[in-house]
Amino acid sequence: MNAKQNAGLKAAEYVKDGMIVGLGTGSTADFAIRALGERVNKGLSIKTIPTSIASEKLARSLDIPLTNFEDHPVIDLTIDGADEVDSQFQLIKGGGACHVQEKLVASLAQRFVVVVD
Repeated sequence: MNAKQNAGLKAAEYVKDGMIVGLGTGSTADFAIRALGERVNKGLSIKTIPTSIASEKLARSLDIPLTNFEDHPVIDLTIDGADEVDSQFQLIKGGGACHVQEKLVASLAQRFVVVVD
């Protein structure tokens, strides 16, 4: 198991039954989403808001329930990655197509877990 996978699996452990969860984007967040898919398959009851089309497609393929901002304007926990983190834990997020959605989902979260290796 590599560091990315370990980080994603650990982040998924923070998700509890009944939560609204923001699903980040990227290779490390994918591991968290996959772990959540396994937990949903075993009975975990959550609803999720993805930060990108890729995360939405992955969640759908794993039968992870999706929701939206209108129905759930407060997100309990968001899991997302970062492109860079310095020694003082300052993050640089990607500037790609889903950057605005990532920032919106993060800003609505009561707790934000960053997965990095």
